[in-house]
Amino acid sequence: MDHINLVETFSEFKEFKNIERETMMRILEDVFKHMLEKKYGTAENIDIIVNIDKGDLEIWRNRNIVNDDEVEDENLEITYSEAIKIEPDFEVGEEVSEEIRMVDIGRREILTIRQNLVAKIQEYEKDNVYNKYKDRIGEIITGEVYQVWKKEILVLDDEDIELILPKSEQIPSDFYRKGDTIRAVVSKVEMRNGSPIIILSRTSSQFLERLFEAEVPEVYDGLITIKNIVRVPGERAKIAVESYDDRIDPVGACVGMKGSRIHGIVRELKNENLDVINFTSNTNLYITRALSPAKISSIKIYEEEKRAEVYLKTDQVSLAIGKGGFNIKLAGKLTGYEIDVFREADVDSEDVDLMEFSDEIDKWIIEEFKAIGCDTAKSILDLNFEDLVKRTDLEEETVKEVLRILKEEFE
Repeated sequence: MDHINLVETFSEFKEFKNIERETMMRILEDVFKHMLEKKYGTAENIDIIVNIDKGDLEIWRNRNIVNDDEVEDENLEITYSEAIKIEPDFEVGEEVSEEIRMVDIGRREILTIRQNLVAKIQEYEKDNVYNKYKDRIGEIITGEVYQVWKKEILVLDDEDIELILPKSEQIPSDFYRKGDTIRAVVSKVEMRNGSPIIILSRTSSQFLERLFEAEVPEVYDGLITIKNIVRVPGERAKIAVESYDDRIDPVGACVGMKGSRIHGIVRELKNENLDVINFTSNTNLYITRALSPAKISSIKIYEEEKRAEVYLKTDQVSLAIGKGGFNIKLAGKLTGYEIDVFREADVDSEDVDLMEFSDEIDKWIIEEFKAIGCDTAKSILDLNFEDLVKRTDLEEETVKEVLRILKEEFE
């Protein structure tokens, strides 16, 4: 019996490499059925028998025997004179089953089958990739950098599936070459024009959370809960943690002995500063911890406005604000309060409130300085010129003029 061995017939298709034989045979069955429907008008009277183990496929066409002058549909009926050539004992009214061989199909149909087969396999693989990765959103994957472009990096996983790491999802100090190993979290999976697009991220809070789960067993096991994470990727992050077991110090467990656990995470994040703090429902205490490493003198909370006024000694103001203003910005995001920093009243009676200079300095400029915690003359003079320019976003000439006016006051 001349069966069609499809594994041998289409073995040159590289698309088969990642498809199980059973799935491949089902795809081939569908392709052949579609072709037979086009060739004969219907495939309802055709049986396609698949032998998955051997890779064989048999095609049988069933037709009813009718008198020679009564044939209405050659696909469904066969004349008595033709039927007895197959088997002399056949009679009118019986059914004849004939095997359709590859040589009977025709070269043109075979080419069509090949084209349809490639299309079906590609469609299957796209659906397979989409279904695989849509369930892995939020999971860290390790891949190899295959191509580096200006706006994104192409990454291949261990099955050579293509993943995209956009520039916007890279830590600013990230630098990769082809062949480098990369770790990132799956942030988005979508279909574009029928193709799956898997987007990775190294800047999301979820990436940092997964790293803690990987490095801190208590987090992975649920003994320590990460309540919130806020980040300025590559610069600073604040992580609020909580333990329901009084015997576990959540901050100590996350940091590890001499920082052993957190060092690996810091290296992965290109030396991003990580502040791990104990979560608490006490707003005053939570804000105090969030502004670490600055030491707070006092706090006024305005619940309705979700605002907090924080008072610190002069030498603590710059610590509270942090490099580039990141510390106070992240503390506000972590706690959900808008935090205003004020310099605590100094015993130095010579210091002067900034508003006293409103006749020489525009009010909007004064507000810019107050926004970074500088509400007196000396609180500005205590900071260096570069910090003032960076934190206020004022023009250099404007800052120079303000410093000149303030210095004159104390000469």
